[in-house]
Amino acid sequence: MSHSNAILAPKGRLLLARCIVEDRWPLRRAAERFQVSVSTASRWASRYRVQGEAGMQDRSSRPHHSPRRTSVRTERRIIAVRVNRRWGPAQIAFLLGLHPSTVHKVLSRVGLSRLAWQDRATGQVIRRYEHEAPGDLIHVDIKKLGRIPDGGGHRVMDRAAGRRNKTKTPQDRRPGYAYLHNAVDDYSPLAYTEILSDDQKETAAGFWERANAYFQGAGITVKRVLTDNGSCYRSHTLADALGPEVKHKRTRPYRPQTNGKVERFNRTMIEEWAYARPYRSEAEGVAAFPQWLDYYNHRRGHASLKGLAPADRVPNLRG
Repeated sequence: MSHSNAILAPKGRLLLARCIVEDRWPLRRAAERFQVSVSTASRWASRYRVQGEAGMQDRSSRPHHSPRRTSVRTERRIIAVRVNRRWGPAQIAFLLGLHPSTVHKVLSRVGLSRLAWQDRATGQVIRRYEHEAPGDLIHVDIKKLGRIPDGGGHRVMDRAAGRRNKTKTPQDRRPGYAYLHNAVDDYSPLAYTEILSDDQKETAAGFWERANAYFQGAGITVKRVLTDNGSCYRSHTLADALGPEVKHKRTRPYRPQTNGKVERFNRTMIEEWAYARPYRSEAEGVAAFPQWLDYYNHRRGHASLKGLAPADRVPNLRG
């Protein structure tokens, strides 16, 4: 689609037609001025005489009659198989004796063209949402990652050496886990993360107090918090940390799609920081994290934001 001020966008067509009909320009002069053919200038002038300004809008290219369109009965069978079995176009086409492209066109027409748009558990189309302002909803979650033994694991060494490195002494046999507590704004999506030692209720409550202070420093007033149903999030300790001003919402059991903003942040964090390059120690990986998080918040373009960084949606961070 061209921009609104293009020569043959509705606005340009209207100017062309008015020059011919109202200002009495010759067709050839108007066509030369607007850099179109004489036949094109004549067509828009004729449509303006009959329909006025409304005639300058695009018309649908859909035919009035489609005698070879797939029957309603066949379309209903395609939709029923898709909803009940979660199959793709090729499998549905084989079952019903159709061509995969026909099945794909039917699924696209009814909004079921991608399996990723459906909840695999229920078959319902997942409703995407975005709150209207920063702080309207903050997604909070914990990502558990294995710590890196000194010297590195199998990503630095071969697998056998990596296993020996993990079992050098009883103290080093199990390096343990790091718990990344994450808070992501639904609108921005500005993120605040801390790498902590556990996921207990006191730790989660303390994290939220510091995360809330971070968002307040960015000029964001938190109204709602969305978490899963982990024990630390169901505790009175976290409820006291949230206070009466912040409404606490929880996801439905076994429905991580509801908390999808922070789940997507977890995936991005794993791909671009945790597994982006091999680290030779836990301390090396932890030291690299603040730089990546600053890049994520201030310079990384997001497809969902049309190339903007999260900070571009928070006025106080960009001034």
